Amino acid sequence: MKKRSAGILAWRRRPDGPEVFLVHPGGPFWRNKDDGAWSIPKGEIDPDEEPLGAAQREFEEETGQKIGGIFTPLSPVTIASGKVIEAWAIEHDLDASAIVSNTFEIEWPPRSGRKQAFPEVDRAAWFPAPIALQKITPGQVPLLLQVLEKLGATPPAPPPAAKPRPPARSGTRARRTAASKRTP
Repeated sequence: MKKRSAGILAWRRRPDGPEVFLVHPGGPFWRNKDDGAWSIPKGEIDPDEEPLGAAQREFEEETGQKIGGIFTPLSPVTIASGKVIEAWAIEHDLDASAIVSNTFEIEWPPRSGRKQAFPEVDRAAWFPAPIALQKITPGQVPLLLQVLEKLGATPPAPPPAAKPRPPARSGTRARRTAASKRTP
């Protein structure tokens, strides 16, 4: 059976357009990652749990804040791992700097035999749509696009693709090639 997660995409109105609330995962793996690493507050749905209830529970666990009101269901998305994310959008303003996350424990450093606790979420922030599309994990981009569409906000054009670089060469062949280009 596929794993299922539930989450909440909170948004708020601003003069320049809507902003969305995203969280950054805690722990050593995510420490130096930014673009493509942020997420909506979400987590796994327990076997006998209603998805919206799971989303609200996860929001509170990851931010320390309850959330309630009128939730708009979004179409579920399947991410690369095969996990299905069910999500709801809600207009809701909260202080991103006031989050308090639950923690998880892992062996760190690896194979050290020592366990360390890390926050599940190490920070949260509000982002305007163009920045949010850059920050959010690729598998969750469709959720963000659904919210923007429902709000009538035009999603920004994607940034131009980077020009691919030729593969690096090393060794004798590279030196010969470089030398042949220098001779008159």
